[in-house]
Amino acid sequence: MKPNRFKQVLAEGRIPVGHMLLEFGARGMPRMLEEAGVDFVVVDMEHSGFTSADIADMMAWFRATTVAPFVRVPQVQYHLIARTLDAGALGIMVPDVKNAAEVQDIVDAAKYAPLGKRGVGIGAANTNYKSVNPDEFLRYANENTTIICQIESQEGLDNLDAIASAPGVDVLWVGHFDLSRSLGITGQFRQPKFLDALKSVVAAARKHGVAAAIQPRDPTQAQEWVEIGFNVISYGVDFVVYMQAMTQGVAGIRRLDPNRASS
Repeated sequence: MKPNRFKQVLAEGRIPVGHMLLEFGARGMPRMLEEAGVDFVVVDMEHSGFTSADIADMMAWFRATTVAPFVRVPQVQYHLIARTLDAGALGIMVPDVKNAAEVQDIVDAAKYAPLGKRGVGIGAANTNYKSVNPDEFLRYANENTTIICQIESQEGLDNLDAIASAPGVDVLWVGHFDLSRSLGITGQFRQPKFLDALKSVVAAARKHGVAAAIQPRDPTQAQEWVEIGFNVISYGVDFVVYMQAMTQGVAGIRRLDPNRASS
């Protein structure tokens, strides 16, 4: 099991910078993201067509990089969480975590005893096909595996302390669109009600010694949210970054056309 760069950067007091893969599960993406300086990646199974086989391929490709690969599973189910970690993921993100009971189910699936109830399988992708000392590996895996709970609802806000204080939880991650929808202000990210919600997540994270994460659309929004106190930033979704770059590039080329229509 390779070191978790995400946890290393956090331990150094710096902000881990990540990226989300939803569309481009190509074999070259891990090296490209490593070259871009990304610390971690979240491969999304909630809103994509990625299968368990796709995830296994991507985890294998990420093993050849220093990037920490995490996976967002679609819901809290033991087989989704445990099998993904067995494929070599270093962390799990779970959407719309609402209460302590859900957190316990997540920890049970992601962590080995005594923290959880994850079944033990050693010698395959999760140990890089190496023979390891079982006791040492189980302890290391529990320390090295990241659990990310997404806060995306009023109920999640109401139970922040219980979620953040649960043993095994590492990160509270605001799903900003879903949270704003739950608050009745979809997409209104500068509304006082939404900003108060962000501040409450940051306060709970600091109180219980976990990280506060969010995914801004651009560096300006990132600065606003870092100033609120978020200390983990995921920069964009793959296809959005690509579309923005292509749109800007094509528009720039169009402006070079001497025969373009005047507006």
